[in-house]
Amino acid sequence: MLYPDSVVGTDSHTTMINGLGVAGWGVGGIEAEAVMLGQTISMVLPEVVGFKLTGDLTQGTTATDLVLTCVEMLRKRGVVGKFVEFYGPGVRNLSLADRATIANMAPEYGATMGYFPIDDRTMEYLRLTGRDEGHVQLIEKYLRQQGMFVTYDGSQAEPVYSGDIMNLDLGSVQPCLSGPKRPHDRVNFKDMKKDFTTCLTNKVGFKGFGIAEKDIAKTVKFQYEGKEYNFNHGTVVIGAITSCTNTSNPDVMLAAGLLAKNALERGLTTFPYIKKSLSPGSHVVTEYYKVAGVQDALDKLGFTTAGYGCMTCIGNSGEIPDAVQDAIIKNDMVAAAVLSGNRNFEGRVHPHTRANYLASPPLVVAYCLAGTVDIDFEKTPVGKDSKGKDVFLKEIWPTRDQVTKVTNGSIKPEMFTATYSNILKGSKMWQELDAPSGSLYSWDESSTYIHNPPFFKTTENELKPINNLKGAHCLLNMGDSITTDHISPAGKIAKNSPAARYLAERGIAEKDFNSYGSRRGNDEIMARGTFANTRMINKMVEKVGPTTKHIPSGKEMAIFDAAHEYQKAGLDTIILAGKEYGSGSSRDWAAKGPYLQGVKAVIAQSYERIHRSNLVGMGILPMQFKDGESAETHGLNGSEKFDIDMQGGKLKVGQDVVVKTSTGKTFTAVCRLDTDPEIAYFQNGGILHYVLRKLKNQA
Repeated sequence: MLYPDSVVGTDSHTTMINGLGVAGWGVGGIEAEAVMLGQTISMVLPEVVGFKLTGDLTQGTTATDLVLTCVEMLRKRGVVGKFVEFYGPGVRNLSLADRATIANMAPEYGATMGYFPIDDRTMEYLRLTGRDEGHVQLIEKYLRQQGMFVTYDGSQAEPVYSGDIMNLDLGSVQPCLSGPKRPHDRVNFKDMKKDFTTCLTNKVGFKGFGIAEKDIAKTVKFQYEGKEYNFNHGTVVIGAITSCTNTSNPDVMLAAGLLAKNALERGLTTFPYIKKSLSPGSHVVTEYYKVAGVQDALDKLGFTTAGYGCMTCIGNSGEIPDAVQDAIIKNDMVAAAVLSGNRNFEGRVHPHTRANYLASPPLVVAYCLAGTVDIDFEKTPVGKDSKGKDVFLKEIWPTRDQVTKVTNGSIKPEMFTATYSNILKGSKMWQELDAPSGSLYSWDESSTYIHNPPFFKTTENELKPINNLKGAHCLLNMGDSITTDHISPAGKIAKNSPAARYLAERGIAEKDFNSYGSRRGNDEIMARGTFANTRMINKMVEKVGPTTKHIPSGKEMAIFDAAHEYQKAGLDTIILAGKEYGSGSSRDWAAKGPYLQGVKAVIAQSYERIHRSNLVGMGILPMQFKDGESAETHGLNGSEKFDIDMQGGKLKVGQDVVVKTSTGKTFTAVCRLDTDPEIAYFQNGGILHYVLRKLKNQA
C-alpha cells in the first residue's frame, strides 16, 4: 500500500522534512507526551500562503542568503499558524538540500510548515541517499497518477491557495546575514559594517546596544597565550559552523571547506582566541569532507569537529577564554558571535556575546579570518598573505560552479547507507551504558540531573472548578519577541543565580554547574532557571537581567525568588507581554517552568503556535489583547492587581474574557483556547492530567 507520508516531531525544525515533500511539523513536548499516551492532536485548519519562486540564484549567493531573505519576508507578512507552500519555476533550480534549508527555518518565519511539492529533484535525492531503485520508481509512478508530481513544463495549472500569494525572484537575493538579535533582522553583506556601527549607538533594542558616541572607537588590550591583542566593539569571539539548518546542506558546507583551503594556501589564519567549532548535522558530512580534501584545512583554522547535533546554536558553545571574557565584562564591550545557526536571540549563543549574527558556513570562516564584524570586505582585506600582501575575500571565495563540481564529485549513496544502517545501534559508549531493568524508573533523590517532578502529586480523579483570579500580581511585564530562550534558557547556569545557589547547596562546584539544557530532567533547577536569561528586559525594573519587583514588598529580586514569595503567600501571578510571545524553540520547559512558578495566565499581543499550545498543555490560560491594544495602551505597568473571570473553566473557543485591575481599569481580552479539546485540557489543569484521568476511567 502506498500513501503520502507525514510526520509530527518534537523539534520545531521537524519542518526540514517539508523539503522532501513530506507534510510535517513540530509540536511541543507536552503535546507529544500526550500523543504517546494515545491522545490525538487537534488544530485549527490553517490558511495556506503561496510563495512563488522565479529565476535562479546568482554567483556568490548561497542557500543561507535565500533562507534569511525568506525569513525576513514571511515574518513581515505574518504567517504564524499558517502553511506556506513554495512553488513556481524557481523551485526547479533549487537542490533538495536548498529546499530543506528553507523548510527548516519555518519556525523562524513563524509558519507551521514551509512545504515544497515533489518533483524530479525529490527523486534524485532518494537515489543519492541510497533508496531502492524499484521503490523510487514505484513512488514516482504513484505520485504522477495522483496528480501530485510537479513537472514545471506548463502542462499543470497554477496552484490556487486560500491565503496570499508572495513572489521572489531568486536572482534578486543578495549575500546577507541576520542579526544582531533576531533571525528576521536581515542585513545585506555589503551593508554589514554600516549596520553594525548604527546598532552600536541606537538605544537598547533589537537593533541597538546603547553605546555612547564617545565610546564607539574604544580599544582594549588583552593578553592571550603570551601575545597582546586589541579588543574593539564587534570583535568576533565565537565562530561556529553549527545547527541543522545549514550543516545538512552539502553546498554551503563544502563552500566553507573550500574557502578554508584557499585561505590556508594564501597563508591566512584565524585569531587563536576565537572559540571556533564545527558540529555537522550528520556523520555523512565528515565522510564527504574527507573525499573533498577540506577537513584538514578546517582543522588548521580551528574548525575541528566538536560533535554532531545541536551545539553553539542552542547555547552549548562552552567557555570563551578568561582574558577575552574579562575584557568584555570590565570594559562593557559589544562582542560578536557569527554562526551558521537558525537562532540568535539574546543570551542564547553565549551570555557575553551581545551581537550574534546568522550567516552561511563560508561567511563564518570569513569573519573568523577577519576577526571582526565591523568590516567592509570590499574595501578592507581579510588578512595578509605570507609575503605581506593584502588578501581580499573575493580572491579566495569559491565560485558556485566550483562548489557544485566538488559536491557532485564527493557525495555518494554509499555514504548514506553505511552511516544510517547503524544509526539505531548508537556508539560504542552508548552500547556500554548500564541500563536498569523493569517498567518503573527508580528515582534517585540525590541526583541533580534527574528528579521526580511534582506535576501529578495533587492530581485527583474528579475535576475541580477553575477558580477566578482575584488580586493576581504581575510577575513580569515584557515587550515583543520574548522567546522561549528568554523564558527557559538552555545555556550556561550563571553563578549567583537561584539555580547556582541550589547546586552549591548540594555540594556541586561551579565548574560542574553545566547548562540548563543538560539538567532539564531536574524540575528544581528548571523552575529556578525559568526567566533566568541574562539579557531579559522586564519593564518592571530598570536593569537588564533576570530580576523583577516583588510588588507587596517593593523589593527587586531574582524572578524565581519573587515567584516563590508569591506562592508562599498564596497569591496568583500573571504575565504581560507583547507580540510573538514564545517564539523560538519548541521548549516545553518554557511552559512547565512558569507553571512551577505559579503563573496562572499570560496576556500577550500575539503568540507563536507551539508555545501557546504548551501553555494550554500546562493549564496556563493564554489570553490575547484585542487588535491595536496592549499593556501600554491600557496604561498597565505591572504594579496593578488583576481580577480575571475564568468562569469556572467553562470557557468557549475564542471568547472574550473580562480583566479588571486594582487601578479601576477594565478591558476584555481574547481567550486563546483555540479548539474544544484545548478547553477540555484547560479544565483538567493540563493535557497530561486530562490523559491520565482518561486512562484511569478506561481501565
